[in-house]
Formats: sequence, structure tokens, C-alpha cells
Amino acid sequence: MKRPTVQQLKEKILELLNRYFIITEQSCVIPLTCWGAFLGVGVISSIITHKIFFFFNFLYIGTALSLGILMSQSLKKRYNSWARKITQILIGFYMLFFMGILSNQNMQIEGMFYYLIIGTFSGVVLHYFIAKVLGPIIFNRGWCGWACWTAMVLDILPWKNNQGRYQKYEAIRYAGFLLSFLVILLTFSLIDNHEFMKQHELYWFILGNVVYYFLAIMLAYRFKDNRAFCKYLCPITVLMKITARYAWMKVEIASHKCTECGLCEQNCPMDVKLLAYKKNGQRILSTECIMCSSCIDHCPKEAIRMTYKRDYGVDEFIQYKEIKDKEQIKSQ
Repeated sequence: MKRPTVQQLKEKILELLNRYFIITEQSCVIPLTCWGAFLGVGVISSIITHKIFFFFNFLYIGTALSLGILMSQSLKKRYNSWARKITQILIGFYMLFFMGILSNQNMQIEGMFYYLIIGTFSGVVLHYFIAKVLGPIIFNRGWCGWACWTAMVLDILPWKNNQGRYQKYEAIRYAGFLLSFLVILLTFSLIDNHEFMKQHELYWFILGNVVYYFLAIMLAYRFKDNRAFCKYLCPITVLMKITARYAWMKVEIASHKCTECGLCEQNCPMDVKLLAYKKNGQRILSTECIMCSSCIDHCPKEAIRMTYKRDYGVDEFIQYKEIKDKEQIKSQ
């Protein structure tokens, strides 16, 4: 059997790429920016901590995320959903199994509280500080849409289309945040042995994930909404929503292309009222946006994209009240 030449192999690779991808210079800007940001964080964190591990840790996460963004912007429409799923698996499994189970670290928010209380700087604290406190200033709530290991499981559940939003339940997440802190505080008051807790971090992590997955799946079933846990209970959103308000990266709808067909809102897993922002001449300022790109994937006019600008978020409850008031006026 005759072996293919180098030229034939190149042609075959280009044929495969052209079948699935449309790569342009513009589609590479955000992925390269993302990769450069993570590379910089990796270098700085490894210098500060004197641990080379942090360099490779952030390099891996940045590469996986950048690859996903590049695929999201370059894959042909019918294959677009692959991008986020691949990235969720690459990062989600890494954080869950390697960082959590194999490295014996409690990556749950309770682990962050534990280290803060004992005054110890750790990989867990660094992760939360960079990914979930400072990170949203640059990447918005991209963690929730692309990297969260809880959402990695939730997004394969059958209730993919949003079923509306219940404002009265949204405050529960703040109670969940407080409860997570109080659990650690109470444990410290009952067990005056920091080493005991440190030695049993793996059990804390496994137990925490079992509780979170159970609650998340039950909420998804109850509300017929995969992302119900993210909307109403996830305590980490309490941190992320603060800085996501000032995020540089947000979704933007081009008014001259948009026909207001409503497919973006129908397929938004977080039930963000996208068209209300478009009508106000704004980007999607909602801190509930998880940058999942579902609206981009479902827009038939390609009127939606992610952009970098300096603008600020609005109070989510006020936004919903304004929309509700307008709808009531129209119905009258």
C-alpha cells in the first residue's frame, strides 16, 4: 500500500479543517487574549508562591479555555455546541479529579473558608481569588458556563430550555453562602484541631460534591431547568456577581442585524432578557449571564457576539421589574 506524501497529508488536514471550521483573524483575538492572560497569571503566581505547579496549572486551564473559545467562534454552526462541552470536560474533570481527589484539596467554597479562617495561603484560595473574584472582571461569569464541574453534569440533563425565572427564590443563594461559612465556623468551634480537618480534606470535598450534585439535580427536576441550582442556590455566584458587574467581556447584539425573533432568549439557560438590553442600546449587562454562547449559537442572523468594552452592570431585580412593567403596559 502506497504511503501518502506530506503534501497529500497537508491537503487532507486542510480538507478536514475546512469541513468543520471557519478560522479568521478576528476569531483568534479573544482566545489569544484569554490564553495570554492565563499565561501571565501562571507566571506571576508561580513567582509569588515559588511553586512551578501554578504555572502549569494556569497554563493548562488557559489553554483548555482558549481552545474552547476558538472552537466556539470558528466551528461551523451545526458543530458549535461541541466547543463548550469539550472545555467543560477538560477543565471540570481536571478540577474535580486531579485538583480535588488526587491532590487531596477541598475545592468547594467551604475549603476556601477553611483556609481563610486558619490564615493559610493555598492553591484553593488562589483559585477562588483569581477565577471567581478577579477573573469575572475580565471573563465575566465564564467559569459558570465553561469550567464548573457541577454545571458539567447539569448541562447533560434533559431540561435544556429555560422554564422562566422565579425571583422569590434568588435570595436563597445568599443564605447558602452564609450557611457554607457557618458550617466551617461551627466545625472549628467543635473540633479544635486544624490538622484533623486538613487530614480529612478529601472527605470534605467528596461530601460537599455529593450534597451539591444532589441538590442541583433535585432542583433541575423540580423546576424542569438544568440551571436552577445556578440561579437560586449556588453560593459561589454571590462572589462572582460582584465583580461580573464590571466585566470587560460581555455579549453584544448588533441592532442592525437582529430581527428580534426571540430565539436567543428562548435558548438562554439563565433566562436573561437579552432583547431588553439590545433595545436600550446596551450590551448584556446582566450579572446572570454565564457567557455560555447559547444565544450566539442559536441566532439565525449571526447578530450576537462577545466583545470587550468598559461598561457596568445593572441591578438584576430592577431590570426584571422594568421589563415586567413594560409587559404589563403593553398587555393593557
